[in-house]
Amino acid sequence: MDQWLRWAERIDRFNEWAGRGLYWLTLAMVGVGAFNAIARYLDRYTGLGLSSNTWIELQWYLFSLVFLLGAAYTLKHDAHVRVDVFYNWLSRRGRAWVNVLGTGLFLFPFCAVVLWMSVPFVADSWAILEQSSDPGGLPRYPIKTVIPLAFLLVMLQGVSILIREGAVLSGHAPDGEAPKERPRIG
Repeated sequence: MDQWLRWAERIDRFNEWAGRGLYWLTLAMVGVGAFNAIARYLDRYTGLGLSSNTWIELQWYLFSLVFLLGAAYTLKHDAHVRVDVFYNWLSRRGRAWVNVLGTGLFLFPFCAVVLWMSVPFVADSWAILEQSSDPGGLPRYPIKTVIPLAFLLVMLQGVSILIREGAVLSGHAPDGEAPKERPRIG
């Protein structure tokens, strides 16, 4: 089990590293968005022509990167929306069962379907080196490639969850791993 837990730690470390990198992309996205807003108003009153489809699509691409690549990081930190009517009242083993069943029955099948549907979509985009239909727009094929990559990262994080929760269920949870308490609302 120790070897499996080391693999889970590697997955967690990778997704943590990737998620921390997204902090900078988020800052860039906000900066580009602010520039786009200011440029539109300046263009309206000065006619300088600062705004372009390139900047608008760059903001959209940065948002897509943050949203898609942030999913695995968010899953690692158990920060996705959870309808946990009873989850907080369960024992640590009970929560482990919920996480194992949810990962196996919902997360993995959903990711598999998205991968199955997106790979041909991305391959077609690369085959024609798809470009934006807007004048001055960016190429579309690189950003479409992020879709399957993001769901692979989510699946990998799901593997880490299964390993860690399996360790809890088998009594091999690492020492010091206290039950994760979620904030209670209401």
